[in-house]
Amino acid sequence: MCAVASNFPREAVWKGFLNRHNKRQNYSMLFNSVTFLLFYLAVFAGYYLLPQKSRWLLLLVSSYGFYMAWNPYYIILILISTIIDYTVALRLEETEDAVKRKRLLQVSLTANLGLLFFFKYFNFFSKSTFGLLSYLGFTLKAPVVDVLLPVGISFYTFQTLSYTIDVYRRELKAERHFGRFALFVTFFPQLVAGPIERASNLLPQLQKFDVPLTYQRFASGLTQSVYGLFKKVVVADNLAVYVDAVYNHPASHNSATALLATYFFAFQIYCDFSGYSDIAIGTAKMLGFDFNDNFQTPYFSSSVTEFWRRWHISLSSWLRDYLYIPLGGNRHGEFNTYRNLMLTMLLGGLWHGASWSFVLWGALNGFYLSMEKLVNYHQWVTRSTLHRIFGAFITFHCICLTWVYFRADSFAKANTVVGKLFHFQGVVPEVQDLNVFLTSLLAVFILLVLDFFVFRKTSFDQFSKALKDWQLALFMAILFLLTVLFGVADGSVFIYFQF
Repeated sequence: MCAVASNFPREAVWKGFLNRHNKRQNYSMLFNSVTFLLFYLAVFAGYYLLPQKSRWLLLLVSSYGFYMAWNPYYIILILISTIIDYTVALRLEETEDAVKRKRLLQVSLTANLGLLFFFKYFNFFSKSTFGLLSYLGFTLKAPVVDVLLPVGISFYTFQTLSYTIDVYRRELKAERHFGRFALFVTFFPQLVAGPIERASNLLPQLQKFDVPLTYQRFASGLTQSVYGLFKKVVVADNLAVYVDAVYNHPASHNSATALLATYFFAFQIYCDFSGYSDIAIGTAKMLGFDFNDNFQTPYFSSSVTEFWRRWHISLSSWLRDYLYIPLGGNRHGEFNTYRNLMLTMLLGGLWHGASWSFVLWGALNGFYLSMEKLVNYHQWVTRSTLHRIFGAFITFHCICLTWVYFRADSFAKANTVVGKLFHFQGVVPEVQDLNVFLTSLLAVFILLVLDFFVFRKTSFDQFSKALKDWQLALFMAILFLLTVLFGVADGSVFIYFQF
């Protein structure tokens, strides 16, 4: 039975993101919009009607148009990164001198990370530095740059950086066709929120454009896209109503409400982000391109170590290959291993946002990973089914604690939620909109059933092959009907667009 509370707003506002930017940024090209559906249908039809040699140009123009729908001016930033990294990679391949090659790599790193720092981190470090000076007695005004954060800048920056680093390491040949390289940087399904595709996987697929459209490929891609849309519109956007109400005013709610909102946010962010990844992977698959998985039912993980192997896989593997291992990985003793884990997760937290709450979120995950390695926890919880169930329960709640700092828009609000979680008062969660609440519970239940019994060990390719045509059509029809009946019509921006 649920108590009834007041002041539960219907609008979904996450960290004030929409309030700050919805008047300055056009969000008409969301994956969960009719505009994107029409855009994709036009690209899909044109792609298969055109001869193979012309398809790259259609995709490139479409990708630029897709990004410019958000903000036309910031396409210049993508062009700058594209031109610099294309040129640097060619020079790296032609140059044998080790010193010159390092300098060339530094050009790429400085240009890309410099743009990222200016647009995403300048104000954060400025305010933090001058705040510290003010605390020490110096009265100085922090310089602030009033600029809009370019959508997806962290994603495409990491994608193009991995390319130049791989060419520098001689693990990859430089792409000599500028148009194809530009398409690698800007391919619209994964441009603004990933997955972060490696050049070694995507560039070879941009050479021939000769993958035929088969029923199996189309069915698999469409199934994954429909499931991703269900996750976003039905699960994530309904959960957001409850989560936003509680986290915007945590002091006004009891402990049971704060706990339920934290559980709900865990599923909201999972469905919001994995839903985007599913749509990205599915739409690309129907065009003949295979992206790597980005989520593998992470909440069934029995340890935090396993969780980070199954959550946002393209980022966690990027951090492993281009940060953790270059720092030394686990090759130089236990202390250095723990240090490298902490540094990697701290920077991973900072990648998510210019806020100390994200840094703390990364620090908590780094602490978990270090402690698991210290006590050999990951190996222990995989010994038996009972151990795995226990480990999954503990892991889920450890991750939920980190989500508090990820979600709350200030330390004060986060600490208020944590205080309510550890000093429990009130055992009945507050609910105002019972219909939305029950819809959220039903949606989470359906999600858990599908993830545990179907997609935990079965890929979308395997799933679509295993079912008969009418069974697969019925499955998609049911998901689509649930989306129409219970989806939030004025759904919110994907959370990871701000990263």
